[in-house]
Amino acid sequence: MHSEPVASRSAEHKDSRESRSGTPQLDAVSLAIIEQLQEDGRRPYAAIGKAVGLSEAAVRQRVQKLLDQGVMQIVAVTDPLTVGFRRQAMVGVHVEGDLDPVADALSAMPEVEYVVMTAGSFDILAEIVCEDDDHLLEVINKRMRALPGVRSTESFVYLKLKKQTYMWGTR
Repeated sequence: MHSEPVASRSAEHKDSRESRSGTPQLDAVSLAIIEQLQEDGRRPYAAIGKAVGLSEAAVRQRVQKLLDQGVMQIVAVTDPLTVGFRRQAMVGVHVEGDLDPVADALSAMPEVEYVVMTAGSFDILAEIVCEDDDHLLEVINKRMRALPGVRSTESFVYLKLKKQTYMWGTR
């Protein structure tokens, strides 16, 4: 957390640029804004502006740009059990051939919350959130395993969620 302003008025227009790889390059002010929102996603723009040395309007513009670039999302994170979802699982997927079409198809499934291509025992890991065991079985057996290129899956059913945070800060 930044307790002192980290930018001057001239920094209002100098926020982030894209690198050659297309990844946004974030300056210290944008990183400080992200940290402020990670602490409290409902923090007022005026309070963020005071902490980072920008006007409320400049913070609003930067936040919108960060959202538009896909750098961050502002969402309400829930405990799935409290909102009617009784089963969560991480599913390891072995793929034959190109990973991208399988990862894209998994990403399009509404029950799939997280998709990552990996190196190691599995080609893809997908976290799914379902209403119950029947729903979980339907997603894995009828939809995931039916995707072209999916060779096999292995499911890791969650018994209890002990920690889930999104406070890793910025670098």
